Order: sequence, then C-alpha cells, then structure tokens
Amino acid sequence: MNTLDNKRIVLGVSGSIAAYKAPDIVRRLIDLGADVRVIITEGGREFVSELSLQTVSKNKVHNNLWDKDAELAMGHIELAKWADVIIIAPASANTIAKICHGKADDLLSTVILATKAIIMIAPSMNQQMYASKAMNENLRILEARGVVNIEPGSGEQACGDIGEGRLAEPIEIAHQAANLFINNLLIGKKVLITIGGTIEAIDPVRFISNNSSGKMGMALANACVNSGAKVTMIIGSISTQIEKRAKAIFVTSADDMYEAVMDNIENQDLFISCAAVADFKPAKVSQNKIKNNTNLESIILSKNKDILESVCKLNSKPICIGFAAETENLIANATEKLINKKCDAIVVNDVSNREFGLNSNNNEVHFITSKKTEKINKNSKKMLNPKLLKTRLNKMLLKKINFTMK
Repeated sequence: MNTLDNKRIVLGVSGSIAAYKAPDIVRRLIDLGADVRVIITEGGREFVSELSLQTVSKNKVHNNLWDKDAELAMGHIELAKWADVIIIAPASANTIAKICHGKADDLLSTVILATKAIIMIAPSMNQQMYASKAMNENLRILEARGVVNIEPGSGEQACGDIGEGRLAEPIEIAHQAANLFINNLLIGKKVLITIGGTIEAIDPVRFISNNSSGKMGMALANACVNSGAKVTMIIGSISTQIEKRAKAIFVTSADDMYEAVMDNIENQDLFISCAAVADFKPAKVSQNKIKNNTNLESIILSKNKDILESVCKLNSKPICIGFAAETENLIANATEKLINKKCDAIVVNDVSNREFGLNSNNNEVHFITSKKTEKINKNSKKMLNPKLLKTRLNKMLLKKINFTMK
C-alpha cells in the first residue's frame, strides 16, 4: 500500500455541506502515516466543529488570519513552509475561485498563495455549479498550474439534484495524496499510451466506433506521470478530463492512431495499449451523406491494422502492455491474446458487468503474464492504476530495464 510516512499535510476545509466528512479525511491521512494540520474557513465552521477536527488530528485547528499569537511567528508563512501537500477538501466553488485568481483574504487562501507545497483540490458543490463555464475555466487554469484535481463523484446530492459534484470519498482522497509519492518508479523513463475509442467513418455523418470513456487510460497516464515518467498520450474519442502534464496527440480513426503510435514509438520504454481501437472499418467511405431512402442492405468492412501486435513485432520494442475488454471466458481469451500478439502482459476486465468497466469510475481487472495471473479487486480507476504500476509492473520493469524501487 502507498504510505504517507513522515509527510506533512495541511487539510483546508471550506464551506460545503460535505465538510462533515473532514474528520474522516483526517483519519484516513493519519492511517497512511501523515502528520495533519487543519485550516478551516468561516464557511467550513458552519458544517463541522473545530473540536472534532482537533480531536482527530491531535493538532490545533487554524482558522484566523488575524490570530495575534500565531502571527507573532508569522503563522500563515509557517504553515505554508511546513506543508508537503495542501489538500482542500471539500473545495467549495468560492474557494476554488479564490485560488484561481490569487485572492488572499483569509488564512487558507493566504497559505495557498504563500506555499511551494503540492496543492490538491477536491471539489464539492451542486452539479449545476460544477458544470458551469466559470468553474470549468477555473479548474482548467488551476490544472495548468499543476494543481491536482481530485475529481468529484456523481450521484444524488444534498439538494436533491443528481449529477457530478459530490466530494470524492475520504479514502480515495487519502490514496490520491499517497500516490504523489510513488514517483520513483518511472523517473527518466518514457511511456507511450493509447487512450479512448476510434471512429471509423461510413459517410460524413455516420461512423462505427467502440464504446470507451477513456477513463482507464487517462488514469493510467496520471499514474505514470505521478511515477516520474515522461508520458505521451495518443487520444481518440473520450469523455473524461485530460491529464495536463502529459503530451497529448489527438487522433480520430484507427489508421490515425496507428500512424501516431509508429511516429512516436522510438526510444519509448513502456507502451500501454489501452485504447478501444475498432477492429474493422468500412471498406469504402461515402463522400456524401447516404440518404435514408438508399437501398443499403449491408456495409462491407475491412480489417484495421493491429497496433499492439505491430509494436510487439518491432526489433527494439519497449515493454508492451495490452488491454482486453471481454464479456466471457476472460482469462482464456486474454491469454490467447497475450500469446498471439507476443506482448509482455495483458490487463483484462469484464465489460458485461455494469458495476465496473465501460464508462464507470471503477474497474476490476486480471493482470496476465506468461507466468501467472493476478486479480486486482474492484477499485476506483484512479486508485487501481498506481497499484497496477507499483505492484504488478514492478518486477517486469526491474527485470527488463533495470528500474529501482525505493
């Protein structure tokens, strides 16, 4: 398990109804070894007591920029220098806007402006607020500055609305903080990863595609970046936020993705084929829209190039990890794919299960090599992928390209 041993974390609690979860977040961080100090805003105090946060953290809770005793020692500067990580959870829309625009009108926003620590935000707000153009722009600006966004969950909210905006679970917040410190695995290494589905045109309007959100691939890219790698993403059709710290190359069709992979595969240490590439494409693409009164009984398909197999056949190939989405005979089908394509490992999941897989934030996979098969139980994709890197790929990496784990 990832740990936060000897890591110093400031938890900022802002004005959201989800602030009642803050003591649990503190407990989860401490369970992983962190020393936690809490800053609470005036809005946060409306939802959770300082006493409960002090009891769990075993440290004084800070809330007043004008605390004379604390400011004798420049308390806000002390906290800013002390922290390895500052996590704002929950992060209200107002607090996110303050951070984005550099305001410093309370203790939390002042500490954030004065720190060199890693900053993480866990948004929590009404789904309409989270979907607003202003919020999307603020998050885009913060992510471009290197602020880590712990994406909210989706579901029923306190106001009765249903949608994105629910605070991520406390255990996920703690593990995402821990993931920041596994970054010795891929330092100095190059990773190429394909993400999302491809679109194969029938005519200018219609197309064939595979169902893919890109969430698994993007979470893997995030884990690789956090592990110190220089990551290049070949991105098809997705419905998830992009990892801003990696190089992104956007493509449409399987042919486009093949060309992009081959153009960028040289000198890569690890190739992760996570995209849902269409196996077939229309043999002939109509230049004009096919009218609905056309007597079209069938579409002739031709096979697309196999990107993973092509990379595995290269003379100086990188470590090659493939993904398989199956609905039956998972292990047998994935093992056959491993043998036929001659890749180093296959990660297979059951997409017929609605609890995880396609378009879900969760997944459950089997990691298959020529020697053994290991199951990684259901987990969020963001938490699963660092585990996949650190535990399953570690031995393979050590053996093939002399990585060192600390």
